Amino acid sequence: MKPLKEFTIPFVGLKLGKHDFEYKIEQAFFEYFEYEEFNKPNIDVKVVFDKKTTLLELNFKISGFVNVNCDVTNEPYDQIIENEFDLVVKFGEEYNDEFEDILIVPHGTYEINIQQYIYELIVLSVPIKCIHPGIEDGTLKSDILEKLEELSPKLKEEKETEEEIDPRWNTLKKLLTDK
Repeated sequence: MKPLKEFTIPFVGLKLGKHDFEYKIEQAFFEYFEYEEFNKPNIDVKVVFDKKTTLLELNFKISGFVNVNCDVTNEPYDQIIENEFDLVVKFGEEYNDEFEDILIVPHGTYEINIQQYIYELIVLSVPIKCIHPGIEDGTLKSDILEKLEELSPKLKEEKETEEEIDPRWNTLKKLLTDK
């Protein structure tokens, strides 16, 4: 897979200090990775690139939304996502990305591609179980939701459970209240 050129930062020509990069992530970005879980992503990525003499520090901040389908009703909705990630790039003998927040690149490297880090940060920011906000506040009207309600097991009423309690316990409860 050929890296996307817009996500490559040639750091060899940059001065020491902080540099800001901004990206707008949309559906074409995820099509490149062949990831089809999102319908209409709209995400802003801000990268603060801090060049130091012996290493590079990158701070990724994402905010925006992805349109996903609800896991309960399959209704599409916009899931708001926000996340942050720090990456340290060091120079060494050979390329090593075993650690999640440390990247070692060979001496003589003059650019770094950050598309994989942005992709992983966005995908990992989406909750494991996506539930439409209308389900939680009761405003969503859906045939699937009505059918689930109809088929859900009914809880026994409290009166039935009180009748099943052994009457000897009632006298013990009096001891607690008769102080």
